[in-house]
Amino acid sequence: MVKKPIHSNSHCDVKKYLFTSESVTMGHPDKVSDCISDAILDAMLEQDPKSRVACETMVTTGVVIVAGEITTKAIVDIPQIVRDTIKKIGYTDPYMGFDYENCAVMVNLDKQSPDISQGVTEGKGLHKEQGAGDQGIMFGYACKETPQLMPMPIQLAHALTIKLEKVRQSKKLPWLRPDGKSQITIEYENNKPKRIHTVVISTQHGPAVKYNQLRKGILEKVILPVLPKKLVDKNTIYHINPTGKFVVGGPHGDCGLTGRKIIVDTYGGRGSHGGGAFSGKDPSKVDRTASYMARYMAKNIVAAGLADQCEVQLSYAIGVAQPISVLIDTEGTAKISEAKISEIAEKIFPLTPKRMIKHLKLDRPIYSNTSHGGHFGRKGDIFTWEKIDMVDKLRKAAGLPAKK
Repeated sequence: MVKKPIHSNSHCDVKKYLFTSESVTMGHPDKVSDCISDAILDAMLEQDPKSRVACETMVTTGVVIVAGEITTKAIVDIPQIVRDTIKKIGYTDPYMGFDYENCAVMVNLDKQSPDISQGVTEGKGLHKEQGAGDQGIMFGYACKETPQLMPMPIQLAHALTIKLEKVRQSKKLPWLRPDGKSQITIEYENNKPKRIHTVVISTQHGPAVKYNQLRKGILEKVILPVLPKKLVDKNTIYHINPTGKFVVGGPHGDCGLTGRKIIVDTYGGRGSHGGGAFSGKDPSKVDRTASYMARYMAKNIVAAGLADQCEVQLSYAIGVAQPISVLIDTEGTAKISEAKISEIAEKIFPLTPKRMIKHLKLDRPIYSNTSHGGHFGRKGDIFTWEKIDMVDKLRKAAGLPAKK
């Protein structure tokens, strides 16, 4: 984690620094791509839960390109799914330079490589158990900064973009358009959030709205209802559409690609990221499934009171079921030894692809709901990796009494 120090006082030993995270709305061109890829994945899984999907999407002015490798029994009208997704996001007006009715949709899909398939399919390949769909490293993170056990900067950044989307969809600010971003800078003191230092909102809008009207509307309808009042003070800085104008946006303004917002998807720069994206990948891909399991592990470890913050690293080899390594790092906040936490976690949590998919119920069409607003810190039955149902097992294994 990169920390920018803003004050040092050796006499009283107060440590202050700033940390910033960003989020984007579903209308951001990269998120449009994520939404399309996950909508295609869901359509496949709805008909065939064993679908193998690696779906990549690119969007730009007037064009959507869908490519990748898919092996499935499902019969899906991909161009229609693309158009329905774009419509749901809100690109319905051709004057935006990109809309669901007039964009071209190009589809170029192949089947999954048989060499990869034999490593993932149970009973085939060198190892008979279902193996990982690729090699790689995956991370999960949790901390006590928020009730969701997420870092505060990314949790608030998501809250702002979600509110921005709701205000647009309800037409409370009728000049809003789908593309948008948020950014939150938190001032920390002795590693704890103290105040909100800076808020940035950049939102696409119609050409007729005046800047002063836009600034007032965003401040009153989006920012102030979301921010915790105890963390806002007279010195909090607000940058709202700091260029002064954001009419041209979405895929008309920037090319979008699946998997280009991986830090927005995870922890906003806190903790680590293995590099693999999530969207458009079926649960046989450990890039997605093991990242969800690592978050599940980290969150339960923190919720169980075994540490105040926790990062879990898992690594896999293609075709091999068991992880190559499991590493737990609590940055010195562990209440018992990290070695003991690792030992307990490896025994309690399922870590092979087949068992992770079963435990977290990942072979369902749930992924469209993950494609914007972040994959972590969310509520609902879909987000099984956010449950804290392993707390008692962890505490018992650690020799601690059950939590009241």
